[in-house]
Amino acid sequence: MTDTHANPPPDGVRAIAALFAITGLYLGIVGAVMLVNPYAISILAGAFFMFGLERYGPYMFLLMTVVGSGIAWGLLRLNNIVRHIAMLIAIAGIVLLVPFVSAATVMVKPAALALGGLGIIVRVIVVWYLSRGDIAEQFKSPTRPGGDSRSRL
Repeated sequence: MTDTHANPPPDGVRAIAALFAITGLYLGIVGAVMLVNPYAISILAGAFFMFGLERYGPYMFLLMTVVGSGIAWGLLRLNNIVRHIAMLIAIAGIVLLVPFVSAATVMVKPAALALGGLGIIVRVIVVWYLSRGDIAEQFKSPTRPGGDSRSRL
């Protein structure tokens, strides 16, 4: 049985889902390499995306792979709960990047400042786009005949 949507996901939602999928894929590769050879790659390879969770080892990398892939899949399915989770993750990323950017500013590290600033900008764009009224409306379930509307999970 195939599930076809009357309205396909907007291009912006597809791009955000791709960001989550690519990040999950990256963390999965790093986690798998760490499992095979613990000394081949540093746990700091995931620090920009995991904000301290990388200290828990390769299994946390793999867990974040599952989370990122699940969010990407849910966004493509226009799941409203997943939209809110993606926005919360992006907001948490903004909050956790502020000290990084502040430290880079004080220590005059232009590369770190640019990387942190870019991370904040991308996360702000994700939150802004997913919170727009017309985009949020696409995540609402369609009204069924007879006035019955149910949320898609």
